[in-house]
Amino acid sequence: MCRVPLDELYEEKYARIICYPKYDLKELEKRLLEMKQLGIKALCFSGDKKIGDVPVLGKGYVGIVVSAYLETGRAALKIRRTDADRETMNHEARMLRIANSVNVGPKLLGFTQNLLLMEFIEGLLLPSWIERIREEENAEKRIRRVLREILEQCRRLDEVGLDHGELSNASKHIIVDYEDNPWILDFETASTTRRVSNVTSISQFLFLKGKTAQMISEAFQPINKDRLIFLLRSYKRSRTQEIFDEILKVCALTE
Repeated sequence: MCRVPLDELYEEKYARIICYPKYDLKELEKRLLEMKQLGIKALCFSGDKKIGDVPVLGKGYVGIVVSAYLETGRAALKIRRTDADRETMNHEARMLRIANSVNVGPKLLGFTQNLLLMEFIEGLLLPSWIERIREEENAEKRIRRVLREILEQCRRLDEVGLDHGELSNASKHIIVDYEDNPWILDFETASTTRRVSNVTSISQFLFLKGKTAQMISEAFQPINKDRLIFLLRSYKRSRTQEIFDEILKVCALTE
């Protein structure tokens, strides 16, 4: 069910995704015009989630994510829900642009009032990726490299004052692509006014609590959790490179 041209999106099953959850013809036409303005030629409906009987890549409180095709290739398109708690996609676009400035997140390709167009990242959510490769040769080295890069990205977000806001439960917010590159996704609740907690939040998620932390602890030798908690509290007070390096060290992520 891929490559549906824009002029075929009037079909009810597609129109109800573009104007989810409340369909309106005028709103549909407005959003199709916005797609044309972004250079979108067609949409592709695939993924693990479904709206009715139509698969999509993602479904959240703010938007529906589908694949889009431009002249230059495939992209990810987030379509604002008609019942979203915001009237535009401007905030998320601005947050993603800041993240991109420190090489974090999928590249922002464009946005309108109701649409956010981003680089398409193909891969697995972090927990699924760890589960898939954990028995493979060199798995430990690969996982440690990915975990270090995740922490490095969170460190860069801290340095520019952008708090992601969802990394204490990041199971659906990090994808690892097929070249073992991790990508932090979904900046809709990010903020530049909150106190940043990216490194502390992701460290708790990866090493201290929850199913993913348990999976990681089973794959490697146990870390000194008391020492890590002490370092995270110190980092929260003073986000120095020295403390961050110690966090990497206690998590066994140094070379």
